[in-house]
Amino acid sequence: MGQSGQRGSSENQAQMDGIIASAMDAIITVNSDQRVILFNAAAEQMFRCSAEEALGQNLDKFIPERFRDAHQQHIQHFGRTSVTRRRMGALGDISGLRSDGEEFPIEASISHSEVTGQKLFTVIIRDITERKRAEERLREQAALLDQAHDGIMVRDLQDVITFWNEGAERIYGWKASETVGQNVRQLLYAGGSPEFEEARRIVFEKGEWNGELHHVAKDGKKIVAESRWTLVRDERGRPKSVFAINTDITQKKKLETQFLRAQRMESIGTLAGGIAHDLNNLLSPIVMAIRMLEFKLPGKEDRRMISVLQSSASRAGELIKQVLSFARGVQGERVLLQSKHLIQDIIRTLRDTLPKSIDIEFLAADDLWPVVGDATQLHQVLMNLCVNARDAMPLGGKLTIEAENIYLDENYAGMNVEARPGPYVLIRVQDTGMGISADDIDRIFEPFFTTKEVGKGTGLGLSTALAIVKSHAGFISVYSEGPGTQFNVYVPAGETGARVEPASRDDSALPVGNGELILLVDDEMGILEITKGTLETFGYRVLTASDGTEALAVYAQHKDEIKVVVTDVMMPYMDGPATIRALRKMNPRVKVVVSSGLDANGRAVESGGIGVQGFLAKPYTAERLLKMLSEILSVE
Repeated sequence: MGQSGQRGSSENQAQMDGIIASAMDAIITVNSDQRVILFNAAAEQMFRCSAEEALGQNLDKFIPERFRDAHQQHIQHFGRTSVTRRRMGALGDISGLRSDGEEFPIEASISHSEVTGQKLFTVIIRDITERKRAEERLREQAALLDQAHDGIMVRDLQDVITFWNEGAERIYGWKASETVGQNVRQLLYAGGSPEFEEARRIVFEKGEWNGELHHVAKDGKKIVAESRWTLVRDERGRPKSVFAINTDITQKKKLETQFLRAQRMESIGTLAGGIAHDLNNLLSPIVMAIRMLEFKLPGKEDRRMISVLQSSASRAGELIKQVLSFARGVQGERVLLQSKHLIQDIIRTLRDTLPKSIDIEFLAADDLWPVVGDATQLHQVLMNLCVNARDAMPLGGKLTIEAENIYLDENYAGMNVEARPGPYVLIRVQDTGMGISADDIDRIFEPFFTTKEVGKGTGLGLSTALAIVKSHAGFISVYSEGPGTQFNVYVPAGETGARVEPASRDDSALPVGNGELILLVDDEMGILEITKGTLETFGYRVLTASDGTEALAVYAQHKDEIKVVVTDVMMPYMDGPATIRALRKMNPRVKVVVSSGLDANGRAVESGGIGVQGFLAKPYTAERLLKMLSEILSVE
């Protein structure tokens, strides 16, 4: 070989040696006896062993003892095959051994060749300690993410899911194996959602987005999620993926809806109560005037017209009572009631009145607890629900009434803002009718809201039912998914041991006065005039005052003659309670009757400890007024 050839060969060898020496991966070459003949600088650093010490050593020196037999078998098999190389990582998870005895994870590729008739094996080794640590950190982080109650997911820029934690599995029902690789649009948004598209636009513009989203779970259930999105970027700052944390707030939103509905109902109740009070004031003189017309117009035709007026006024009064029942609830007479007997009475009525096309089923526990309540009012609640069920089944169907004992724990009570833990009697009223739409179900308890045709419903049935149940410390829930509706009425269970309710006394005779002087106090002139006329017709003398201050002046002049003061509760300048207290200072033995269009107001004054002898709920009839005065005056 010429000098130029030798020089070229030397230059090539020098270049090769330089490349091997500068390589970042460890390069080790062994002969057929597994003795090291090449050990580059990276190998020295990796194995903490100089090339001088490594050369001539068996490769086993750098392999943990437990892997040496498998390594020898692999080398022998590899040398006998026609395969000359295996890529990095093809050998699987293997470990290296540093000279100080430390094991570390490696990744290796191997190749063999023949040089001057000798078989040589070259191994390129990569220390993957940091990679393994990073992978372990990722596994730990993933485990922590799986412990989170929130649904955590990652999707790429094409909205394909790449990560799905166990929290998401619990919320949505899909396993990670079912979601990874799926497009989030198809999975959670049933193909598309304007709110999703808007959120996606914002996260790409601003790098983050927070808000509420509506998702669909695996079983079709609708879920409201409070979602936080973050745009993840690579080391060059380019968008790489979207990291999302979703909190299931479905139940929270339901409770908020209940709370807002309760606030709305309270506001409407206050308004309705005020309107009912005014209507009562307008209706009171009409009712009493009708009674007086009966005495003054004895003709047959006159009596027919008076009967029509009486019927209309009576219906108006009942309507106002329904409004007041909604607005403030009604206390009524509370006695211990056998729940099963109460429901059985209703079932008998329903079987006599409902169309034969409606099948009625009644199921109740034999040991149904009693409840403390007003039988008439609870009867009204259940009848309202059953009449609504009838109207929802114009072509017939099935009406099921079930009753059972149930104890509500803290968890269940927390699902309804009006529920309290404790024992209840649960009465279910279920129909197979047309159901209630999602838009209407949040409004059905509002007064005057009805889905029935004009003239077929006042919209007060359910609002009144709710008010009655609430006045019994209970609550109502409603479910309507597709055909059919179910109302659940929860009434607190009472103690055992019944109390007999006293029978009402029916006395049709109207008592008359003997010239006693009565002071009427009311800011409604119509009530003053008609009540004054009624009392004078039946033998009383009457003084009137339009507010509390005027009443005090009148009473001061005639306090030795005035036998009873009949005063309204709600008046300008000086209301009923203030007037009564002032009258007590003038005459501690003064007899007082309070009247009010709001039952609760009158009862509150009556039981307020300021010496009230009676309460008249407006609109009151002449009979009630005269009987009450007669009873009060008969007691000296």
